[in-house]
This record gives sequence, C-alpha cells and structure tokens, in this order.
Amino acid sequence: MTYVEEVLERVKRNNPGEPEFHLAVKEVLQAIEPVLKAHEAEYRKIRLLERIVEPERSISFRVPWVDDKGDLHINRGYRIQFNSALGPYKGGLRFHPSVNRSILNFLAFEQTFKNALTGQSIGGGKGGANFDPKGKSDREVMAFCQSFMSELFKYIGPNEDVPAGDIGVGGREIGYLFGQYKRLTNQYEGTITGKSMRFGGSFVRTEATGYGLVYLTEEMLNAHGRSLAGATVTVSGSGNVAIYAAEKAFQMGARVVTVSDSDGFIYDPDGIKLEVVKDIKEVRRARISEYVKAVPTAQYHEGKKSWEIKCDVALPCAIQNELALEDAKKLVAGGCIAVAEGANMPTTEDAIKYFQQNGVLFMPGKASNAGGVAVSALEMSQNSMRIVRTFEDVDAQLREIMKDIWLQVKAAAEDYERAGDYVCGANIAGFRRVVKTMREQGYV
Repeated sequence: MTYVEEVLERVKRNNPGEPEFHLAVKEVLQAIEPVLKAHEAEYRKIRLLERIVEPERSISFRVPWVDDKGDLHINRGYRIQFNSALGPYKGGLRFHPSVNRSILNFLAFEQTFKNALTGQSIGGGKGGANFDPKGKSDREVMAFCQSFMSELFKYIGPNEDVPAGDIGVGGREIGYLFGQYKRLTNQYEGTITGKSMRFGGSFVRTEATGYGLVYLTEEMLNAHGRSLAGATVTVSGSGNVAIYAAEKAFQMGARVVTVSDSDGFIYDPDGIKLEVVKDIKEVRRARISEYVKAVPTAQYHEGKKSWEIKCDVALPCAIQNELALEDAKKLVAGGCIAVAEGANMPTTEDAIKYFQQNGVLFMPGKASNAGGVAVSALEMSQNSMRIVRTFEDVDAQLREIMKDIWLQVKAAAEDYERAGDYVCGANIAGFRRVVKTMREQGYV
C-alpha cells in the first residue's frame, strides 16, 4: 500500500460517514502526487500527511434559540480549526441546513491551502450551523446569532481564529455576531471580518470573491491569447460571489447571460440586469424567478441549471458539486473555453477530467475564489492599525494578489511537468507553503 493509500484509509477510518471530506482529501493528495513521489520516504518518516489531514481542533456545540411564536429550537454549531501554521485560523461561517461535520472538514481543509496561496499570514478554518436563515425574521436571525456567538466566542480572537461570512451569513448576520462578541468580551477588535464599514469593515470585502474570480480568470485567458472582452459568460448562483463576478465581468467587456438559485435559472440574452438581481437578492431576499417580472424578455427555467446555455466562459458560483459530468458535456458542446470556480468545489471530479481532456481551461476554487479571504486578511490588518484604506487601494491590492496566485499556480504546475493542469498547480503551490512552514515549526 502506498503512503497516499495509507493516509486515505486513515481518513476514512477516523472520519466515518464524511464523504465530502474524504473526497476533498483524495482530490488534494492526487493533485500533489508529483511532490509526494519526490519526497515519499521523507514525508512518511515525519508523518507529514497524517498531520496535515487531521484538524488541530474540532468544536461542536448546542445552539438554542426562540422564534417569534415563543417556540424553542435547537441547532448544532461547529468550528473546525484545521491548520494554524501560517497564522490565526481564517475561514467563513455557513448557516445552511446541509451543514455538518463532513462539509466543514472539507471546507476547512480546502481553506488551509487557499489561504496559503494568498501570501497572507492566515491559517485555515471553517464553521457554521445547520440553521436556515431563509424565511426567518430579523429578530429570529438575531436570536440565533447571539446564541451561536455565546458559545463560539470562547474559541476565537484576533490572534487565534477570525471567522467571516459564507453561505447564509451576510452583513446582517455578521453585525449580530460581532455585536454579541463585543458584548461578551468587552473588546472592540477585528475578530470577525466582513463587517460593515461603520464598525471596522473594509472596502471591496463584499465584492472581493467575485472580483477576484474574474481577475484570475482574465489572467488565465490572457496567458492563452484570449480575453473576457467580448466573451459570453454564464454564472450560477445569485449571492455575493455571483453578483460581483458578473459585475466585474461586465466591466471587463463580457456579456453575462445567466444567474440562478436553487429553484432554477434566469437566461437574459441581452445581458443580466444586475440592478434587478441586487434588488431581488440583497434588498427583498426573494427568489430569482422574480427577475422575469421586471425583465419580461428574459426566460426563467425552473428546476434546471444554466450550463445548457452556450457560452465562452462558465463561472460556477453557487455550491459544491453543482457542475457534474453531464453539465460539463453540455458546456464543451456549447463552445466553452474556460471554467473558473467561484464556489468551493462546485465541479465534480469526473467533470474536471472531462474539461481537461477536451482542452477547456479549468481553474479550481482554492485559487480562483481566494479573493474573499485575501481581502478579509487586509481587513484584519486595517483593524490592527485602526485605519481605513480606499476602495481603489484595496481593489488594486486584490488584483495584484490574484495575479500572484495565477503566477504561483502556473509555475507550480510547470515545476512538475504538468503545464496547463491548474488543479495540480494550485494544490502544489498551497501545499508547499503550508508544509514548509509546518516543518520549520517542528512537529506541531
């Protein structure tokens, strides 16, 4: 049995019933195979892989809260503090019914290497709860967030663990979480990022993941003699990542023709009207089907995914495993030349292979959606210095960070004779930085 096989068996044995985490570990270890072959005896001796696939700390806790009718509900909260070699744990909080330990282990594991690619001093973590904020009143969401933070605050801090938002955790939830943290600790500090500009937030944080995705996509396209200018782009999702990826793509001369939610997708051949999407999703918190009421020339496809629409570039920005093999075949048949992930692992393993076999440029999320956490780290530094940088300054630094990530990914792939395999390149680049630091710090 090879070292990788041993470690995969260990992960399955120690984490039964966690298929998402098993898959994430398998994907990373397979992608870094060239590095492991070159250093197998050395890594085996110091049990490097066993340490890197085991979270440093896993926390789960009860979250009781009372709804507007006076009924008591119990949810489960989590924080996975996976790896702190490069700095304080950093990663979002997700409030969604699908949240469980497997999904958060997978996200925290991925976050470790994504954060490494940014070049910032941040480790990897993730957290959340199986709570659904959809359909809840502001008071109910506040009650849940305050109960959640009443337990979480014991394990976080500006030099220990700095959470942020994720699916189901936007500006409203961040405000309630920060307010409760401040109330409990009597500290006004940068322990949560994604805050309002009125209390320590950073310009570009809302836009960061979407903007960063497009910046990296443009670097990849430029390196292959192509550009977003004049391209037709399909985007899935209609949250922050999707909205601001579409916004930046429009600014760079592309035509974005789709957005979606879990019920279906909108196809607007004239180009998605972002002011309509923002009103539906950011103001009214309604379903994307409302779009056709404001834009009757658009089409709503209930229960379907947008990958059947012909495009040059596809940006999956919704949720994991949303783009499967059959979807990949539709995209290739429709002339798609590039796919870059805005969500965390939205593309299945067989779909990725199909893209690569058919000459489609593919950039994995641990590289292409790293813009959000990069600006979160910039928010942390601004909080430490009690300063606020301009939108233009932060945006310019974000673009430089994404350009640097592209160069790291490209170089790492070429170093191991995998030119063009950006899944391999992204994983190797992140892995090398984490591993080098872990080794310098000893057996920790």
